[in-house]
Amino acid sequence: MVILDGGLATHLEALGADLRDELWSAKLLLENPSVIRQAHLDYFAAGAEVATTASYQASIPAFVRRGLSAREAEKLIVLSVRLAAEARDSHGTGTVAASVGPYGAYLANGAEYTGDYDLDEDGLTDWHRDRWHILAGSGADLLACETIPSYAEARALGRLLAETPGTRAWVSFSCRDGEHISDGTPLKEAAALFAGDPQVIAVGVNCTAPRHIPSLIGRIEGKPVMVYPNSGETWDAANRRWLGLADPAEFGAAAADWHAAGSAFVGGCCRTTPEHIRQIGEHLKAG
Repeated sequence: MVILDGGLATHLEALGADLRDELWSAKLLLENPSVIRQAHLDYFAAGAEVATTASYQASIPAFVRRGLSAREAEKLIVLSVRLAAEARDSHGTGTVAASVGPYGAYLANGAEYTGDYDLDEDGLTDWHRDRWHILAGSGADLLACETIPSYAEARALGRLLAETPGTRAWVSFSCRDGEHISDGTPLKEAAALFAGDPQVIAVGVNCTAPRHIPSLIGRIEGKPVMVYPNSGETWDAANRRWLGLADPAEFGAAAADWHAAGSAFVGGCCRTTPEHIRQIGEHLKAG
């Protein structure tokens, strides 16, 4: 059983960061990298065994759109890995997973939750390629392909894996319900893309409502299963606020159930905190 970290942006906001920006947590690579390192340290202290880097939204096109050069953007992407590695080294142990966010995160229009893209598989492969190779050569232990909403995007990432044969990765999809990824493809079909890929260490689901997780776990075959859902709160887009409050102890108890149902990697995504991760560890020990 591997305990992942929780919502990086959520904890950065708790540490005082203002992330109201299309770069989201990646803006802090420019403005306040030390707070990213602290967030990673806090998750390690809470029991996480993996630090997922602040590169989810840190693509070259996004930084260039902000006015940086491609070279400056590359340095910031590498910095995201270095910050996680420094936190890991300070803590003493752990794994650094370089986040590969979806094309939809760059669009900043919610497409990472629908897979409604203006690029086909070839276009998605080309869009991801530069950042992929930067992260593959960054010294990270593996690449975390996460919140993938689209079957075509999953295929594109599989093609990039083949371009970097020494790289390990996990692939985690965003899902609309207990059976389908966000673009409507059955999770079983999407996960099967990686069942025979020796570079992929796990396949799973993230940024998905916890209530769907038990059903989704059983739809992944051929690889260790990974789940790190969001907190279960709902986003009120009209008023730009979260509704509801997920209790960390309840989340920890659910995580123990997900592990019992077959998930080998468990953590949290949006709106989860170091306390959620601590509770996962407590409930696993109690079980």
